[in-house]
Amino acid sequence: MKKTYFASDVHLGSDILEPARDVERRFVRWLDSIRADAEALYLLGDIFDFWFEYKKVVPRGFTRFLGKLGELHDQGIEIHYFTGNHDIWLTDYLANETGAIIHRTPLATTIHGKHFYLAHGDGLGDDSPGFCFLRKIFHNATCRLLFSCIPTNWAMGFGQKWARHSRKKEAKNPIPYLGDDKEHLVVYAKEYLQEHPDTDFLIFGHRHIVLDLPLQPHARVLILGDWLRYFSYAAFDGAVLELKKQP
Repeated sequence: MKKTYFASDVHLGSDILEPARDVERRFVRWLDSIRADAEALYLLGDIFDFWFEYKKVVPRGFTRFLGKLGELHDQGIEIHYFTGNHDIWLTDYLANETGAIIHRTPLATTIHGKHFYLAHGDGLGDDSPGFCFLRKIFHNATCRLLFSCIPTNWAMGFGQKWARHSRKKEAKNPIPYLGDDKEHLVVYAKEYLQEHPDTDFLIFGHRHIVLDLPLQPHARVLILGDWLRYFSYAAFDGAVLELKKQP
């Protein structure tokens, strides 16, 4: 049986915990290891630590990763890419160059008869004023246009510095699992299941924790962790969904 794979929060370009090139090489080795039995790959956001795509220019680097995505697509593996809060401003480059299907909103889909709800996770269940304000700015078309008018070196430097600050803050004070009643994505998953009781699996990224939590006899919520500390991913073989770590 062919498998469907899920990964998120690779943060390519970040060098906070490991050299950025080493993280990219490790992720590419994993992509290469799944190519024999993969039928689909879902990348649930924040694959890049910072990404801003101009009409004719994209950030330098990531050639190993982009080339491997192209190889997987050419082999017939379906690739789905969800934008996260670090790679919001992605347009059509990945779709054109690697064949990836781009998702900017959560996706409810069926895989081998099981009902999945997939999303990066930012903005789901977290209604704190500060986060909502930043999210509105980052998703605003006018703000994107204004940012694109800044000289490229300055704009990219600012974006990378902002992303690096975020990673440093998290590395210094990681937020542990908050509990079933306070973890935003778990609370959101419970509310979603009330309206969509036939859902079997809800899979998120964003929080940088590894979680596999049963919510109902048939339903589970998974948070995929990251590739900065955990090197974790999920695999579904048509019957069993497992959360794993790359050896």
